[in-house]
Amino acid sequence: MTAIPATSVANLRDLGELPLGDGRSVRRGLVFRSAQLDRLDADEPAVAGLGIRTVVDFRTETERGDRPDRLPYGARPVVADVLADYLAGSGLPPAARLKALLTDPALAEEHLGGGRVRAAFARTYRTFVSGDSARASYRALLAELGTPGAGPLLFHCSAGKDRTGWAATVVLSLLGADEETVRAEYLAVNPAVRLAFAPMIEGFTAQGGDPELALELIGVLPEYLDAALDEVAVRHGSMEKYVREGLGIPDEVTELIRERLTVTAA
Repeated sequence: MTAIPATSVANLRDLGELPLGDGRSVRRGLVFRSAQLDRLDADEPAVAGLGIRTVVDFRTETERGDRPDRLPYGARPVVADVLADYLAGSGLPPAARLKALLTDPALAEEHLGGGRVRAAFARTYRTFVSGDSARASYRALLAELGTPGAGPLLFHCSAGKDRTGWAATVVLSLLGADEETVRAEYLAVNPAVRLAFAPMIEGFTAQGGDPELALELIGVLPEYLDAALDEVAVRHGSMEKYVREGLGIPDEVTELIRERLTVTAA
């Protein structure tokens, strides 16, 4: 994974060069992940040089309305609302309330303390696998990646950590990455996310808030990913079957994705 030092978009990374075993790796310059693009500067050299042709947006309708994407020149948007049929009952705070909760430790503890935030994220990650809108969204991502002649693609949500993190896990697993590589890539988002939210976290803890609660909310934890992987195992038995049966991606499309996105060292 290569971090791209763009100033107008957070967590911009190329999945290229991640190892896949047997001398193979993810091909550079074809699949990117990031946080939302509401501040993206299409003229910024680090962005313009990527040649992105498709942007898959995993955010909800409310998130898209509040902070519309600014697309790279020539890029085509694909709306893939992962949480369309779930967010209201998830137990997670709407994005608009996150700032309020992190400025009021008592309110945060009331709504999210006592392990409730971890439990809510675990439920949400299981829904990434089993929810109708989630399956449709990740199916759309893989269909785009498996389109012959498709150009570079970027996928994102709001912070680029949960919905986006599961998307990266699916893609890397499908390409043959081992568990260590998948987990390392998933957790690699934490430093950037914590940096982005640092002023909010510092203010929260200065008022007596539990720093662990703040990090559980704005970062990612291994147990969140474990919940989704367990849901795959229970429902489908393997990632291959999840992609084939759960997402409805034909084997020939999976093979095309592997051909497009992998490279073998000379």
